[in-house]
Amino acid sequence: MSKKLFTTQQQNELQKNPYVKRVSDKAITYTDAFKEHFIQAYEQGKLPHEIFQGAGFDVDILGTKRIQAASDRWRTAYEQKGIIGLADARKYTSGRPSTRELSPEEQITRLEAKLEWLEVENEFLKKLGMARKAGEETKIQVSARQKFEWIQQITNCPKFKRKVRWLCHLAQVSRSGYYAYLSEKAVFNRQKQQEQDEQAYQILLSAYRYKGRKKGARQIHMTLQLQYGFTYNLKRIRRLMKKFGLMCPIRRANPMRRMAKATQEHRTCPNTLQREFKPGVAGQVLLTDITYLRYGASRRAYLSTIKDAQTNEILAYKVSESLGLDLALDTLKQLKKYSHLTPTAFIHSDQGFHYTHPKFQKLVKQMKLGQSMSRRGNCWDNAPQESFFGHLKDETDLKACQTLQQVKQEVNRYMTYYNLERGQWNLKKLPPATYRQQLLHVS
Repeated sequence: MSKKLFTTQQQNELQKNPYVKRVSDKAITYTDAFKEHFIQAYEQGKLPHEIFQGAGFDVDILGTKRIQAASDRWRTAYEQKGIIGLADARKYTSGRPSTRELSPEEQITRLEAKLEWLEVENEFLKKLGMARKAGEETKIQVSARQKFEWIQQITNCPKFKRKVRWLCHLAQVSRSGYYAYLSEKAVFNRQKQQEQDEQAYQILLSAYRYKGRKKGARQIHMTLQLQYGFTYNLKRIRRLMKKFGLMCPIRRANPMRRMAKATQEHRTCPNTLQREFKPGVAGQVLLTDITYLRYGASRRAYLSTIKDAQTNEILAYKVSESLGLDLALDTLKQLKKYSHLTPTAFIHSDQGFHYTHPKFQKLVKQMKLGQSMSRRGNCWDNAPQESFFGHLKDETDLKACQTLQQVKQEVNRYMTYYNLERGQWNLKKLPPATYRQQLLHVS
């Protein structure tokens, strides 16, 4: 309520308006008809002060704050309850009866309200089958559930929401039964929600099991879009996973966080990259590294990869049972088949034995590539490559492999899946190869 007070002259002027019920020095009560008129005009695009002015109100007397407060209050009530929400129900819900003498207009309003209630009550009795035509003795039987539904329809109106006790008395049903019916409806809604969740979970589970690769909420979200044509909100996916106990793989922290010290005493190449992994161009920054793969009982294989930092695509890789220099050299030679590498492309690695070796550096120069190296013992300088190895070990089942050939087949299948089908959140939810094609097409 506005702090602005009405003078006696202003009250008399406002009272002349047909849209005003009553007015005091502090407040003004509008008719329900004006509230409905206001909502209709507002939905047609008119401003609140224009509607009030068009209805004969002096905007200067009412004040901007009072008009805006009434506008907000009526629009909120209309959005929540419709036209019923605009009705003035204060006189029906007040617990303290008025002792002052009513004006003729108020007496008429009260009689109209009583007449309205009698009409509603009469219609209710007719539905119950208690009001019968003359000569008819058969009484219509109505189920308790149907009675509860009628009572709910009546009490949804703010004017009659305190009539539950009387309506239950007329219908000869208990109030506890009526409130149990309302609770039952809530239970029904929960059951309906449960059925919808179970249907959505089955679709989500299909995406989770797609290609037999383990997935978290984001991967499920992108797989649903790319492979099934469904768009589920990420919060909904996480809620369903939590509700049905679907756990995503969580990488265990590597106890060997810091990389082993480089075999060379000095840094042979500067850190040109400086963690600028996204130059905006495909084929500009190439990341390489080697990791071990455990398989079988206690056997090891080694994987060397070269990754495009911009698109996250694995351009070259090789699996070997030996950690010799040829592992890095053969991986580097595979880059010759790519034509999209830029003239200023360079390869970034750690300071490991393979990358500081003269043969590797010579091959890099022959391929007209630049070379950059991370700082000693700093794995974060090559973080995207380390991240890829973590995802690969999470999403492949290398323990089931018994031979090196099986390991190679599993890695080959994963690389195809990773490059061509596995969407990535930061690549517009596209697989790396598709994202590269779009990037090259735009440029």
